[in-house]
Amino acid sequence: MVDPSGPPLASLRERKKAQTRRLLIDAAVDLCLVQGYENTTVEQISAAVEVSPRTFSRYFASKDAVFIAVVDDLAAEITDELNAQQTGCGPLEALRSAHMAVLGRVARRPLAGLTAERIMLILRVIYSSGALRQAAIEYRSPPAMAALARHMGVDVDDRRLDLAVALFSTTIVSACHDAIAGDPEATYGPDYVMERLEQALSDVARFTAELDVP
Repeated sequence: MVDPSGPPLASLRERKKAQTRRLLIDAAVDLCLVQGYENTTVEQISAAVEVSPRTFSRYFASKDAVFIAVVDDLAAEITDELNAQQTGCGPLEALRSAHMAVLGRVARRPLAGLTAERIMLILRVIYSSGALRQAAIEYRSPPAMAALARHMGVDVDDRRLDLAVALFSTTIVSACHDAIAGDPEATYGPDYVMERLEQALSDVARFTAELDVP
């Protein structure tokens, strides 16, 4: 008989799934930092968590997806922030404001699947691989795209929406390019991302202001 005073079975199952997902991400990061992204396999990640590659595939479609999962966690928080914003500002400002709000909260305390340490480690791995950097630039979150489309007053398939997101994604990836610096003691957490993003967006604003277009 189920103890009515205990937690619901579904809740326990979801917690177990979330724990396994977190352990797989942590194992992937640890292995890649030690032996490099290209030398790390799905089998090694699975073995580190004592699950089968088949179980791994239930959580992630590929090795790349393990690292993009942290971007998914961030994108979910960004989407909530975009939905809470008043419309009226431009798309880049909406994205900048949302990222600053979420990263600021993560810097103060863990948030969902995000921690300052995890962001730091993931940055180091992503910037060690050209394929992962490109995947980060090309990443699109459908809920975040829908929220930004609402800000812009356009459809989700509008080319201007894709242009705005492509510009912002390229900017933030470029802003944090030295996260692969040789100093293993350096900190590349939320504060680092916020500082570099502000600098990069200031450069973008200056560059666009200098455009001589009719």
